[in-house]
Amino acid sequence: MNPISIPSRKNLQVFSGRAYPELAEEIATYLGTTLTPQSAYEFANGEIFVRFEESVRGADAFVIQSCPAPINTWVMETLIMIDALKRASADRITVVLPFYPYARQDKKHRGREPISGRLISDLLRAAGAHRLMTVDLHTDQIQGFFDGPVDHLFAQRLLADHVATKYAGQDITVVAPDSGRVRVAERWADRLGGTPLAFIHKTRDPLQPNTVVTNRVVGDVEGRLCVLVDDMIDTGGTIAKATAKLFEAGASDVVIAATHGVLSDPATQRLAECGAGEIVLTNTLPIPPERMLPNTTVLSIGPLVAQAIHEVFKDGSVTSLFNQDKDDESEPALTTVPAE
Repeated sequence: MNPISIPSRKNLQVFSGRAYPELAEEIATYLGTTLTPQSAYEFANGEIFVRFEESVRGADAFVIQSCPAPINTWVMETLIMIDALKRASADRITVVLPFYPYARQDKKHRGREPISGRLISDLLRAAGAHRLMTVDLHTDQIQGFFDGPVDHLFAQRLLADHVATKYAGQDITVVAPDSGRVRVAERWADRLGGTPLAFIHKTRDPLQPNTVVTNRVVGDVEGRLCVLVDDMIDTGGTIAKATAKLFEAGASDVVIAATHGVLSDPATQRLAECGAGEIVLTNTLPIPPERMLPNTTVLSIGPLVAQAIHEVFKDGSVTSLFNQDKDDESEPALTTVPAE
């Protein structure tokens, strides 16, 4: 018997949905490759069609799709892209969702409610995704929804280092907008050198989504620069009311820092009127010019996602990206993947 052997050769290919191709192109550039060309369009009745213009057989495929509004359209397009890759014999499919859709629906608050965050994971897996990569999940438990490897990336270092550099020497208090974000605020405080913590005590009506009642500030904020941290800003109600409470409690200034700028109406108006000195976001979601305020800073998540993709491709360690010394300001070097 004379067995036939073929040398193994991995092939990285990057694919982009139509929701935010600019971010996917940036990531591909950091990787030293280009996006795989594709045809994608909608029929008259709204059905989505996707076809890749190059062979993907045996590819280590990375599908990058942010999910801004209309969120359901981009979720469906992502599923169709995964299905197309599966049927075209891609070797491994990793779906990269910088903003995980339906993340706030991660548990049942009352009877007869869905857990839509779990449903999204089930749909991705059923479509053919082998691996999930995402940034700053609303809650860590969502990692357990996906039946496969999950790479949970964190934007905290990117955001916190910006704050530490720009506001060096000032008396800073890290503030969580509610008790559920205190753990996140603790990590921020550690990154900023052990700054004091505070949080906003609030209540939320389960019958009225996007409606918050802010009660009081717990912690020392008087005369201090308050860094108000959250994972996302949707309509801006929570952040705007928390900012007002901080100023009422004597804060000298407020810096808002969040990973995902959803910015649904009337978020822009609320942020413009809340009095915050700076609003720091990342580009996990596209932020159109009309929603950019003069005091808004947008930091790129592209290098972090590109490095994570590279580690997955070469069977390296994604965790190593977050285990560096916090005093080391240099970004980990990325060995570029040569374009095919």
